[in-house]
Amino acid sequence: MGIHRLNHAVLYVRDLARSVAFYRDVLGFRVIPMTPDGFRGAAFLQAPDSTNDHDLGLFEIGAAAGPSPAGRATVGLYHLAWEVDTLDELAATAERLAAAGALVGASDHGSTKSLYGQDPDGLEFEICWIVPAALLDADALAGRKRIGRLDLDRERQRYGGQTRGGVGISTPA
Repeated sequence: MGIHRLNHAVLYVRDLARSVAFYRDVLGFRVIPMTPDGFRGAAFLQAPDSTNDHDLGLFEIGAAAGPSPAGRATVGLYHLAWEVDTLDELAATAERLAAAGALVGASDHGSTKSLYGQDPDGLEFEICWIVPAALLDADALAGRKRIGRLDLDRERQRYGGQTRGGVGISTPA
C-alpha cells in the first residue's frame, strides 16, 4: 500500500507560546505532551477530531527570524490544508478566524469550499469542506477549473449545514 494521507506537518515559528495559543484558541488544536524531556522550544498539537498521533509540530526559532520568502523569492511550501466535516463547522471556523484577524480569503473551488488564514507568523493555511461524492454534479465538477467567491450561506442551503463532507473522496465510503 502506498501513501494514503498526511500525518503531520512541522512549522518553524518565532514565538512558540503565541503560535500554540493561536492554533489552540482559533483552530481548536490541543497540545500533546510528547516533547522530549529536556528539550525546549517545541510543541506538538493534534487537531480536534484527528486520529493522528499529532498533526502539527511547532519549533521556535526566535523573534529575530524573518518572514518566509517562499513563493516570493524562493521555492517552498505554500500552505497546508485541513478538512472539516460540515459546512456549519466551516462557517464557525470563518467566524473564529475573522475574530482573530487571521482570515485572508475564502474560495469556491467547485468540489471544495475553502477558507484561507494566516497564523501569527504569516504562514498560510487552508480549511476546507469537500463536497461528498454522492452530491457531486456537473456544476461542482466544472467549478474545479475556476476559483469563485465562496458564499457559505448559499452552500449551506445547497448541501445542508450538517452534511458530512468528503465521503467517497477523502474518507472511504
